[in-house]
Amino acid sequence: MPIRIGANPIGWSNDDLQAIGGATPLETCLAEAREAGFQGMELGHKFPRDPNALKAALAPFAMACISGWYSAELLRRDADEEMRHLRPHLDLLKAMGSNVLVFAETSNAIHGDRSKPLSKRPVMAPGSWAEFGRRVTQVAERTLAEGVRLVYHHHMGTIVESAADIDAFMAATGPAAHLLLDTGHATWGGADPAELARKYQDRISHVHAKDVRKPIMEKARVQDWSFLDAVLGEGAELGVYTVPGDGMVDYVSVFKALPGYSGWVVVEAEQDPEKANPLDYAKRGVAHLKAALKEAGLS
Repeated sequence: MPIRIGANPIGWSNDDLQAIGGATPLETCLAEAREAGFQGMELGHKFPRDPNALKAALAPFAMACISGWYSAELLRRDADEEMRHLRPHLDLLKAMGSNVLVFAETSNAIHGDRSKPLSKRPVMAPGSWAEFGRRVTQVAERTLAEGVRLVYHHHMGTIVESAADIDAFMAATGPAAHLLLDTGHATWGGADPAELARKYQDRISHVHAKDVRKPIMEKARVQDWSFLDAVLGEGAELGVYTVPGDGMVDYVSVFKALPGYSGWVVVEAEQDPEKANPLDYAKRGVAHLKAALKEAGLS
């Protein structure tokens, strides 16, 4: 498939802290996403989970269902049990024609807990990667057999956060498990997203494009903020994440490191909509991505 630009609703209403943008109707999110130029949406907590109802919600805005986040607990359960928990979500994605599954281990994650600074995030013991990778691979093989590729979302506040974590994860998993390259989480986690793209281009099947405000990132590190406090920002200050082109990420370099990439590039700039107007920022993000893709020789 060609490259298509989509969105995650987190710019309108947050999933980890649902009070952020809680009053924004789903219809507003979809209408503004379409106006901004997005062709599809990932799922959020306001979306119906019945295929017919979901199709009815998306159809007036001509929006495709790209994928949806799944919170895994493979540190606590085996692949068979995980598949039982995953089944309703996987069946929904299949019914919607989605071909990727956004997957992340969350059994010990802290990104949704404002009381825990990121310095307290879980760290995998070196000897535990092999079994975890085996379980992820087993799930990935099963979803791929049903036509849906598992793409693992490295994420702040989880066991796969840093460049070393990502390397360990990729080494421990088989070819059925692919990587979701998130430019914002990579940058904040201390990795170079362009280098990740070069290293793992053959196993990157989904891209989340969010930019990073460097001064806020550095302040969050020095003051040891929680993930959500950094996302929200202090007082009237904007948070750590923003749309492509409004921060420190070099998207041309990232896309040049992904020659031949096809699939979705999803804007996922989680911001407080009271501070950052979602439609205005969405339009800026789409414009920057289109220009960067063109300069990088992708279309």
